[in-house]
Amino acid sequence: MQERTDSGEQLKSLAQKYVHALSPRSRATIVALSGELGAGKTTFVQGVAATLGIRETVASPTFVIEKVYELEGQKWERLIHIDAYRLKSAHELEVLGWKEITADSANLILLEWPERVPELIPRDALRVFIDIENDGRIISIDYGGKEKN
Repeated sequence: MQERTDSGEQLKSLAQKYVHALSPRSRATIVALSGELGAGKTTFVQGVAATLGIRETVASPTFVIEKVYELEGQKWERLIHIDAYRLKSAHELEVLGWKEITADSANLILLEWPERVPELIPRDALRVFIDIENDGRIISIDYGGKEKN
């Protein structure tokens, strides 16, 4: 699936539609978000978070690496937002408990900069690619090999 957005609000709206189309899996649901700096990865996460009832400000966890939000009355129990931009190796994510959080089906994990830790991204991870085009964004979504409309 591919769509164009012309504003941050449109990108958040697309993220809301996207999260509604997702279902929990037998292990954590992992969404890998790719795009250059300023493309809108965190804006996408903000749209997902708002849809899941998170009222606090959602910012990129660039310096803390990981932020966990407890969810109530949702498909998942936790939204885990990870920013791998500053990581030098996959080991740095592993020591944060990557194996444990990805094993838990109650987790929805949104991972920015999966390119930094490619060996940790499962083949069936959902992928969102955000490309800057003029003043807008082109969002390409891969549902882990399954096409959704």
